[in-house]
Amino acid sequence: MNIIANSLLSGAEQDAIIEMRHAMHREPELSNNEWKTQQRIRETLEQFGILGAKTFHKTGLYVDISGSASGAKRSVAIRGDIDALPIQEDRSELPYQSQVPGVMHACGHDMHASIALGAALALHRSRSSFSGKVRIFFQPAEEAEPLGGRTVAEEGLLSGFDAAVGYHVKTDLPAGMYGARPGAVTKSADQFSLKLIGTMAHGARPHAGVDAIAMAGAFINEVQKVVSREMPFDDGAIITIGTIAGGEASNIICPSVSMSGTIRTSSAERRSLLIKRVREIAEGVATMHRGTAEFSCKLGEPPVVNNADMVERFRQMVIETVGEDRFSDKISSTRGGGSDDFGFYSACVPSIYFWFGSEEPGNESGVHTPTFGASDDLLIPTTELTVRYCLAMLNP
Repeated sequence: MNIIANSLLSGAEQDAIIEMRHAMHREPELSNNEWKTQQRIRETLEQFGILGAKTFHKTGLYVDISGSASGAKRSVAIRGDIDALPIQEDRSELPYQSQVPGVMHACGHDMHASIALGAALALHRSRSSFSGKVRIFFQPAEEAEPLGGRTVAEEGLLSGFDAAVGYHVKTDLPAGMYGARPGAVTKSADQFSLKLIGTMAHGARPHAGVDAIAMAGAFINEVQKVVSREMPFDDGAIITIGTIAGGEASNIICPSVSMSGTIRTSSAERRSLLIKRVREIAEGVATMHRGTAEFSCKLGEPPVVNNADMVERFRQMVIETVGEDRFSDKISSTRGGGSDDFGFYSACVPSIYFWFGSEEPGNESGVHTPTFGASDDLLIPTTELTVRYCLAMLNP
């Protein structure tokens, strides 16, 4: 792997990054329960003389590193998420395998947080060489509600900031490569609940009832036409029905069916339209069948939207410092269906969300799988690239 020359990290800082990754991986914690992780990060910061880390979202931390040099007083934020997933790890060969049954870092957040830690350590030690401020977020609850990114936005923790930087391991990008592209790179994810209400009757007298299962079948068929006939192809909108429950006996006309699902789009503008159309179809189907519908929707993550100028600056930096063959923009178009609450950051300030590749022999499984893994060798180069990029953003 091509390590960036003229290291920005001391040996002790590099060791701390690797140790943090291993400790987090051995003791993963689920969303909104990252208490040990929070304490571990705070203690490591303090060991390197970084005091005054502030708590947010109960289990999160953020710390400000202020430069003392003269110059523009810009401010940049870095996000490293810290929560794990309810998945049993199947990587027994790892010396730092998860010791918590049924929980593992299957999405690389142990790496993301360790990179953020390394950035904080390097920037703190070199603060006399730059002006402005970097705020490093160790953000909890990226994977599950209540979302930590929403708290960042609602509490105004990015107020007055000029830019935000996020990143994510990417398992179908070769190890040592980096990627980014302008525009929407993830989708919004809004959760809806629907109850279709009919009237119970004996199965031998269906005309005496209103069949909620028939309503549900009609809704399932009709709602997909919103995607295929009402959304632009390049939006890549997705409507998923994830749960459905109804019926009490095989010979009874079902009086109610409950279901829940997710609505995704890469367009902030079409987000409200999609929700409106799903509601209208539910209510229309219910009316057509002589029933009623109870629909509710909870907004989740907005789409992550990359600032074009920030992406171009990142591309140039990768080419200059890592190599021309180490950057790719042929990734994560709007065809990708995933979501990330870094969308709350990009909705507040100009942002970049870049990927670092992890695919290599032995590490080929996707995220959110029991065999996911990524090499420690990715950590130091990605941390140094992040630091260099933030310093460039402080002095445009």
